[in-house]
Formats: sequence, structure tokens, C-alpha cells
Amino acid sequence: MSAPLREQTAEEPLPRGLDAETAMIEPLSDLERLRGRGRMRTVLAMLGPAFVACIAYIDPGNFATNIGAGSQYGYLLVWVLVSANLMAMLIQNLSAKIGIATGRNLPELCREHFRPPIVRGLWLQAEVVAMATDLAEFVGAALALNLLFGVPLFAAGLITAVASFVVLSLQRRGYRRFEVAIAFFLLIILLGFLYNALKIGFDAGAAAEGLVPSFDGGESVLLATAILGATVMPHVIYLHSALTQGRITPRDDDERRQLLRFQRIDVTFAMGLAGIVNLLMLVVAASLFFGSGLADTSTIEGAYAGFDSLVGGDAALAFALALLASGFASSSVGTYAGQVVMQGFIGRTIPLALRRSITMAPALVVLAIGVNPTDALVISQVVLSFGIPFALVPLVLLTRRADVMGVLVNRRVTTVAASLVAALIVALNLLLIVQVVGG
Repeated sequence: MSAPLREQTAEEPLPRGLDAETAMIEPLSDLERLRGRGRMRTVLAMLGPAFVACIAYIDPGNFATNIGAGSQYGYLLVWVLVSANLMAMLIQNLSAKIGIATGRNLPELCREHFRPPIVRGLWLQAEVVAMATDLAEFVGAALALNLLFGVPLFAAGLITAVASFVVLSLQRRGYRRFEVAIAFFLLIILLGFLYNALKIGFDAGAAAEGLVPSFDGGESVLLATAILGATVMPHVIYLHSALTQGRITPRDDDERRQLLRFQRIDVTFAMGLAGIVNLLMLVVAASLFFGSGLADTSTIEGAYAGFDSLVGGDAALAFALALLASGFASSSVGTYAGQVVMQGFIGRTIPLALRRSITMAPALVVLAIGVNPTDALVISQVVLSFGIPFALVPLVLLTRRADVMGVLVNRRVTTVAASLVAALIVALNLLLIVQVVGG
């Protein structure tokens, strides 16, 4: 919740067009006080929610799918990655908008507007998605700790759990500290892959040819679906609406429109960075590993060894540090999203430690019994892909309703575009089922 409104003090600058006499009669809104700091400081202050959301778009699942796609198929699936990122921008804009327009998050609105059996079904599938999300994040961070320090995978998973609690605890001291911490992890990931891309290089022409949609057998469809599930994350569709619902309380419809404009900047910038990171992952793997003859470079462990043998220890270190930052940051964001889901759909919360213990259990089992970590990561992303429509369809249905959204209701073209995205995702999932059954 935002701080209570108060009268303007002599030390605070007044927003343009507002005199001191008016300010004494009518207290300034949260947004007016913020805008009094100047345009640049206002924009910087408004950035944040989309950066928290975007960390889920470059979690360890993305490492597995993008490295696997580049190693096995070169630049073939670049088009899937670019398309998924454009979809993500649209979806996260809608999620941010619904929080601003209603002051409530998507799970809360589902509970309010849908029938109880539907709400319970949405909640149960969201919990399955949360477990699949934790699987990717814990396995990825555990792999990074194992590669960097030789920590056994199960013990590394427990360390990741502690780290996620530490990062998430910053939220209790104000949303800004948590957002800054997540942005710091994002910077580490970006710099790691930017360093490797500049050192290794890639064929820009061949990468551009990968923008033409095509597949090469059932395995490429599986990877395409996994890329989609890793890029458009169901749990942050729920979370983003919670990040904007009470961050700045709008006084009227005009302020809601202003907040929406700021959030569009936030989403474009943050999702653009996430898209660049994902693209760097794939093109680096395609340039370095595709056709190299090295074994197992489609796995994270094999990619780490490949960086070390083909480029050098510094490239392998940059890769592993980026993976570790991704795992730590995304696991804390995943825990946050899980709390939003449970509170919103069923109006209940449980202690954070208990919730984390439940959702991370499958990941720890995978680490304990020795399942191939990269295979587990890819399958978890396929599960996430199947969960996307269950978050996206309610989002589209609610944002098209004027009685829910008020002045921020979707334009017709926005609803059509979002509906097409949902249809494409469902179609790709059905194609995967056909390929698996037929194969």
C-alpha cells in the first residue's frame, strides 16, 4: 500500500502547473509528488516492476532451452525466440495494466469474476506451474554452484533455497530494494553473455535467416515449445499485476493513464533486455557448438566444458556466474509469485518457509536421484508452456471488459492480438502432442 497522502511541504518542489495555494488546499497525490522531482527522476523511479518480472524470462530454463536450440539446430529457432519475446511484451503490458486499472492482481480478479470451480482449477494448475518453475530455478542454480565450486547438487539446492529467502527478505524493507537487487542480478547475466558474444562472435547473416519460421523434426518442436514456456512465464503473468497494483495509488483516471504510459516504458525496456540476453544465449551456442563435434554441448554441463575448452576459462566463468545469478534471482521471484497466486485465488497464505518447502520438493528429488539436470530443465519448460493459456486467457477476458478496466479497457486491436497469441500457444502445444504421439 502507498503512504497516506499529506500536504506539500516548503522543501518539496511543486509539479508544473500547480501553485502553492492550490497545493495547501488539496493535498498532492503520490504521482504528483513523484513528478515534482523532475522528469528523469520520475521515469527512473517508475522503472522496476517489469525488471522483477523479466528475470523469470531469463531463468535457468532459458539457459537449457536456448543453449540446446543453438547447439543442436544452429540459428533455426531464432524466430521462435524473437516471437516469444514480442508476445511477452504484449502479455506483461496487459498484466501491468490490470493492476493499475483495478488496484487488484489477476488471481484476485479471477476469484471475483469467475465461478468457484473454475477458480479452484486455475489455482491447482498454477501450483503445478509453480513447482515446474522451482524445478528450473533450483536445478539451474545448483548446477552453477556445482560447476563453480564443486558443491554436490543436493546441497547446492539447499543453498539456493537459503539464497532465495535472503533476496526475497529485501521486499520487507520496501519494494525498491528488492527491485534493485533483481536489476543487479540481471546486469550480471547480461554482462556474462555480452562478454562471451563479443569474444566468440557470430554470423549475423545466418542468424537473420533464422527469423524465417521452420522446424526440423519433432525434437525441434519440443525445443520450440520449451523456448516458449521458458520465455512467456505463466507465474509472472500473475505476479506483474501484483507488482503494479499498489505501487503508486492513482487519484483519478488521468493518473491511471499516466501510470500506464510509465509502465509501458518499463515493460519495453526490461523485456527488451531479456530478449537481448536470450538471443545472445542462442547465437553464442549456435556459433560455438553447432557442428563443432563436441559431445553433450546441448547440456549446461557440456556447454560449460565447451566454453572452457574452445574459448577459455574466462568464458566458462562468465557463463557459470550468469547461470548462478539467474538461479538466485528467479527463485526469489518465483517464491513471491507463489504467494500472490495462493492469496489471490483462495484468499489464504501459508508461512513462506512451508510454501517454499512444498514447491521446491520436486526439484530436490530430481537433484537427489540424479536425473539429468538439463533434461529436467527442458521438460519443466514444456510444462510451463502448457500452463500459459490458463493465465493468459483469463487476462484477455478481464482486460477486454469495461466494467473491470474502466478507462484502461483494451482496444479491440489489443484484444485481437492477445487472443491470437493465446491461440498460437495452444496450437504449438497441440503440435507437440501430435509429434510425440506420432513419433
